[in-house]
Amino acid sequence: MANFSYQAINESGANVKGSIEADSVEMAENLLLSKGYIPSRVAAASGAAPGGSFLAKIKESLSKVKIGDLILFTKQFRSMMQAGVPILRLLQVLENQTENKVIKGAVGVISQDIRAGATLYEAMKKHPTLFSPLYLSMIHAGEISGTVPDILGRLIDIIEHEAKIKSDIKSALQYPMLVLIALGIAFFVLLTFVIPKFASIFAKQGLALPWPTKLAMLMYQGLANYWYILIAGAVGLILVLRTYFKTAHGRYVLDAFYLKLPLFGPLFQKAAMSRFASIFAILQASGVPVMQAMEVLSGTIGNMAISHEFDRVRDKIKEGQGISGPLGSAKYFTPMVVDMVAIGEESGNIEDMLRQISIHYDDEVNYAVKRLSDNIGPILIVGLAAVVGFFALAIYMPMWDMTKMAH
Repeated sequence: MANFSYQAINESGANVKGSIEADSVEMAENLLLSKGYIPSRVAAASGAAPGGSFLAKIKESLSKVKIGDLILFTKQFRSMMQAGVPILRLLQVLENQTENKVIKGAVGVISQDIRAGATLYEAMKKHPTLFSPLYLSMIHAGEISGTVPDILGRLIDIIEHEAKIKSDIKSALQYPMLVLIALGIAFFVLLTFVIPKFASIFAKQGLALPWPTKLAMLMYQGLANYWYILIAGAVGLILVLRTYFKTAHGRYVLDAFYLKLPLFGPLFQKAAMSRFASIFAILQASGVPVMQAMEVLSGTIGNMAISHEFDRVRDKIKEGQGISGPLGSAKYFTPMVVDMVAIGEESGNIEDMLRQISIHYDDEVNYAVKRLSDNIGPILIVGLAAVVGFFALAIYMPMWDMTKMAH
């Protein structure tokens, strides 16, 4: 064990200092909490080996936060806030009972930041890998309107709904991905083991190879002679694209490309419309001013291309042009969204209209996921037939010529 110096707040609210023996900073903090202290700073004492703390941080950084863990954390957070538990005590309880180490570590830092005078939003904003822009924007809106528990309840609904959509899409793509992997393996085996053997037999017979066989042999020779260049090129291309797509312009280009994809594009657009309407309705119900709601929405739509269009809409709204008019001139926002928002503006009941839009597009997304699953099957059959047909021609066309020579 190593010695750790600490500063903490005791049960009477006084600041205390001291040292404690533990294997890591995390263990030291837990020991202090078990004594009724709220630690504000824990650090390795002079001369103590910091390895435990360093390794713990590395381990936490490599840990993944499952969506279920985040939902559970948010539900517990909301329940204790509704019960009137003070924020520091609430965070202490969450830190003790949370099993996920990433969340546990983040809660400890959030607690320290709040003690230092930060708001909940400001403290959570320092953990972007844990809390998404949507999450942070909703917390910010809740603090502005004084309705954090209500916002958390609606946030839970959004997270659970989006988790269900992602799960449905993943399930729909699971079988096609397995088929594609199997198809790729079969293509590689046929190209590298089967085709060369048949090609050598045909060459001994002095046959003029047809174009499918020549093409297959050309691919085999390229793979056999330049495999290291191909691998290096593929890895380099992946790294370059990943770096580029992390930039603002790269993200915009990628998101715009997603919206243009057959089958997938309409699905992504409908999901974005559902998110836009549901979050806008929540912000309206919470009493958030329209321009503040526009800023929140810009960062939570989930698609950079649509967000870029929405920023132009927001600028026009600032000029007093209303909401539906600027939306009508923006790309990606469907006529239904524009018309329903216009009706809501005219009737003064925009919140209900937004909820109806959200419900409609939720149903549309579910239908699109089902249609995606139904349409991928025939596409895979065509792809499978193309691969099998190509290799069949590459092998059997020369064999047909051999049989004619035999006669």
